[in-house]
Amino acid sequence: MTPTPLQTPSANLKKAICWLGEVMQKHPEKQRDQVIEEAELRFDLTPAECEFVNANFKDITTGRCCV
Repeated sequence: MTPTPLQTPSANLKKAICWLGEVMQKHPEKQRDQVIEEAELRFDLTPAECEFVNANFKDITTGRCCV
């Protein structure tokens, strides 16, 4: 039997998005690009997940929560 991963890639993506929202809410002065890059590294996102985050969260200008 092969070992199962502790977290699925989608779990990492979900955590990264939540973390990104928390950081941007607490520190609105931070550059969104830098926070996104840190999230991608911190949560070890795949290239496809990075593309998703970049496409959907780089240019958000409203204060609406996505959850």
